[in-house]
Amino acid sequence: MELEKVKESTEYVKSKLGKLNPEVGIILGSGLGELADTLEEKIIIKYCDVPNLPVSTVKGHAGQFVVGKLQGKTVIMMQGRFHYYEGNPMKVLALPVYIMKNIGVKNLIVTNAAGGVNEGFVPGDLMIIKDHINFVFNNPLIGKNNEEIGARFPDMSAAYDKDLVILAKEVSDEFKIGAREGVYLMMTGPNYETPAEIKMARILGGDAVGMSTVPEVIAASHCGIKVLGISCITNMAAGILDKPLNHAEVVETSNMVKDKFKSFILNILKRM
Repeated sequence: MELEKVKESTEYVKSKLGKLNPEVGIILGSGLGELADTLEEKIIIKYCDVPNLPVSTVKGHAGQFVVGKLQGKTVIMMQGRFHYYEGNPMKVLALPVYIMKNIGVKNLIVTNAAGGVNEGFVPGDLMIIKDHINFVFNNPLIGKNNEEIGARFPDMSAAYDKDLVILAKEVSDEFKIGAREGVYLMMTGPNYETPAEIKMARILGGDAVGMSTVPEVIAASHCGIKVLGISCITNMAAGILDKPLNHAEVVETSNMVKDKFKSFILNILKRM
């Protein structure tokens, strides 16, 4: 990512923040968009107004940063994210994370809707991501590196911060969330995977499959932001239940568990 673009985008966002200094970033996946409505002292920054950012084209993604106070923290949320399958270059997917870093964000909670690959999961489960598999065969760090952003060869051995994973497990136990742990595998989409691809994902060690998150986590590791990842298992992946997959099911399950998901995020945030 060109440093000039990062700086230009950052300066615009900073100019809209007033006295707010975000310390936590949250990327809201499908079904969690309403969480942004609960912020106090709320400021909205439309993606279309930020230099170098595209516009989210996915139904249900509002397409804006929402900044404000929540659980005693100053938070910047992405109400709607960008996806590789929308035709966005990987570097563009990383840009919002670099903006967050440059405005002071230290911890990032990344959420998503995912298909269950682990046959022990059921739709409605929440999964704490302990690791991921990048099956897109592309990466936002390909190309010239800028040392002001991060190292040429960033370590990914603890891309999902171990202390934040422990915190999430403690919150899950205390509030009886029943969150699972697992490995998230990213494929490009926008089509859902074939049964054979899901079988492959399981053999490779994937517990859930989706079309986002990995580029953002790579960027966060690159620039030194600690990450907690949480998936909402909205459906069982292809071939497990022998029924066709559709986006309506994803939305329906997301809405069904959104209160549990919001409670989980809020109680994690409170203890960060």
